[in-house]
Amino acid sequence: MANSLLLLAEAVLYFSVMVALFRFRHRIGIGVFLCALGVMHFLETYLASVFYIALPFGLLSPGSTVLFSGKLVMLLLLYIKEDARTVRQPIYGLLFGNALMIGLVLVLRQHEIAALPGGQVPDIAFIDQMGWLMVWGTALLYVDAILIILFYEKLGRHLSRQPLARVAAAVCTVLTFDQIGFFTALHFVAGAPMEVLFGGWVAKMAAGLVYSLLLVTYLRWFETERLPQPRGLTGIFDTLTYRERYEALVEHVGRDGLTGLLHRGRFETDGEVALAASRRDGKPLSLLIIDVDYFKSINDRFGHAEGDRVLKSIAGLLSNAAGAKDRVFRIGGEEFAILCEHPHGIARLLGENIRQAMKGLSRTNGLEISVSTGIATASASTGGLDELFALADQRLYTAKTTGRDRVVGESAGERAEAANPERAAR
Repeated sequence: MANSLLLLAEAVLYFSVMVALFRFRHRIGIGVFLCALGVMHFLETYLASVFYIALPFGLLSPGSTVLFSGKLVMLLLLYIKEDARTVRQPIYGLLFGNALMIGLVLVLRQHEIAALPGGQVPDIAFIDQMGWLMVWGTALLYVDAILIILFYEKLGRHLSRQPLARVAAAVCTVLTFDQIGFFTALHFVAGAPMEVLFGGWVAKMAAGLVYSLLLVTYLRWFETERLPQPRGLTGIFDTLTYRERYEALVEHVGRDGLTGLLHRGRFETDGEVALAASRRDGKPLSLLIIDVDYFKSINDRFGHAEGDRVLKSIAGLLSNAAGAKDRVFRIGGEEFAILCEHPHGIARLLGENIRQAMKGLSRTNGLEISVSTGIATASASTGGLDELFALADQRLYTAKTTGRDRVVGESAGERAEAANPERAAR
């Protein structure tokens, strides 16, 4: 009975101090809360490896039952009241911090150790044991933290009006997973008996219920803002795993520095992918190559800074004119390209709309700006992106040599063949 009361007192003390730091995060900074959270990690692992108490249902460690369960609930609180971008900071901080610790221990072991006057020397075997348990425990924590947030959001669709059931179900489910995972390592590294598995699980279920009740009480009485509505699981997972940063980096790397449009390298890779998809799915694919007329004269008369400003304006116009699924590229100095999933007629209409829009851009910039456009649409006989590009480029050349400021979607010979199919057949 005394052990049970002490566990409850430890849980209440842990929760009270941590939520107090969290409550005053806007005054003292969220870093205080996060540092306190991280400092407890070593103690949790140490107690889980050597410090156990006996209860009627089995053996358990306060480190795993009270401290680890409490930390998981604190991460959930941080997510609920802040966001996924904030909660991922301590998750990754603990992960990389423990990896650094293991690296330093491996280096420290190379020292020639001097014994203290009393003959004491460090227990290297225990350091190794602790190190592996901390690595495994931190990896589990990483998975646990993501799972508890995803479970919490998933349950929100059905239990949004029952916050205690929602929190408790998420917490207890993840603690069950963690108990199995951590006991596996504890059994092989420290020789923990099976009583630890069952006793620890029962204790964690009790801790999960206690912490869930404390968390919901805190949210109801001390956090005045309403809880957010359930959020999309895909977006949360992408944020927690930094996938959105990775995608943004890839997107940034593939963009032209001046205009922000996709660059020539992306045109070649994306174009081949789009052409393959067009053949596979039977969807139309058209390519517009757009060249600014007499652009050199703008640079010569007004300077390159003005020329850059014009290119940025044209890039913005093309992005606005293109559809949501269309891709706009800067493939040369003043040459642009648009890949669109449109048949030839619609692609020509897009080209004409862009040509007309350039007149408004001319009035805005006080310059005479026009563009010439060549259009080609993929067919079953199109050999590849190079062939599609060559055809559009040939039509762009026709537009340039026949007066500029125009859209050419087919050559004069093609128009004649279309008008006289018998001649084309001969």
